[in-house]
Amino acid sequence: MFTTVIVRPIFNLLVLIEAILPGHNFGLALIIFTIVIRFLMWPLVKKQMHQAKAMRELQPEIKKIKQAAKGNRQKESTMLMELYKEREVSPFGSIGTLIIQLIVLIGLYSGLRKVVYTPKSIITLSYPVLHKLPWLKQLSGNIHLFHATFLGIVNLSQAALGKAGLYWPAMIIVIGSAVSQYYQSKQLMPSTKESKTLRSILKSAGEGEKADQTEINAAIGRGTRYFLPAMVFLFTVSYPSALSLYWFTGGVVAYIQQSIALKEDTTQLDSALATKPTKDVSSIAEAEIVEQPSGAPQAQNKKIQKNRKSHKKRRK
Repeated sequence: MFTTVIVRPIFNLLVLIEAILPGHNFGLALIIFTIVIRFLMWPLVKKQMHQAKAMRELQPEIKKIKQAAKGNRQKESTMLMELYKEREVSPFGSIGTLIIQLIVLIGLYSGLRKVVYTPKSIITLSYPVLHKLPWLKQLSGNIHLFHATFLGIVNLSQAALGKAGLYWPAMIIVIGSAVSQYYQSKQLMPSTKESKTLRSILKSAGEGEKADQTEINAAIGRGTRYFLPAMVFLFTVSYPSALSLYWFTGGVVAYIQQSIALKEDTTQLDSALATKPTKDVSSIAEAEIVEQPSGAPQAQNKKIQKNRKSHKKRRK
C-alpha cells in the first residue's frame, strides 16, 4: 500500500520530469523535482512557520507564567493553556506537517534507490501513460541510455564514501546538505542574550540552584542545530549522492521558504498582538484552578468563592 500510494506517485513525478526535460539529465530532473515537491508543500510549511514564530514570540510570557506558578504544575498548565487559547496557538500544531514531510522523504528515498540500483524500474514502475513519451520509448529499447549523473560531472549513483574510497564531487554535495540543514534549523531557533547552555544549567543545578525546565528545553533545542546536520552528514555520506543532492536542494529551498513565511507572518502576528491585549498572568487566582471533586460540599465552594473575593481585594 505504501508503494502504491506514496512511492509510485513520487517516483512517476520524477520520471515524468526527466522524460520531458531537454537533455533528460537525471541530476537536473532531481533538482526540479525537489523544487516542485517543496512548492506543493508550501501551505504546510507556511502553517508550520506560523506555529514556530508564534511559539518564539510567546517565550517571554511563558517564562513569566513559570515564575508566577512557582513550581505549581497544575497552575502552570492551566495558565499556559489559557495563553495558548488566547493567542490561538497550538504547541503541537506542526507535528502533522513534520509527519507528512517524513513520509514524502521515505517515499522519495525508496524511489531513488530503485532508479539508482535498478534503472529498469524506470520502465517497470512507471505508469503506462508515461510509456508513450519518446524518452521512455527509447529507454524501454535500451536502458543503458539512462545515466544517473548531474550534468555529466557527478555520478549520482556513487556514494561520497564507499568501497571505491572518497569521492569528492559527492562529498561536496554531502557537506552542502549538512550546512543547509544547519542554517535551516538555526533559522527556527530563538536566540537571546540570556540563553544558557545545557552545561551551565547542569552546573548551576549541581550547586543547588533549581533548574528551569524551559531553559533546559531551549538549550536542548539549540543543540539540535548541530545534531541534525551531523545526522544528515552521517546518513547521506554512505548512500548514493542522488539522495544528498535532493537533501541539499531541499534544504536551500526550505530556507528560502522559511524566510518568506516568517517575514510574512511577522506582520500578521504583530497585528494580532496589537488587537489582542495580553492577559496579566498575575490575574489568575490559584483558587480558579483548583479542581473540585464530584459532589464537593457546599461549604467548600463557599470557601473558594471567599478566597477569590479576598484575592480581588488584594489586587485592588
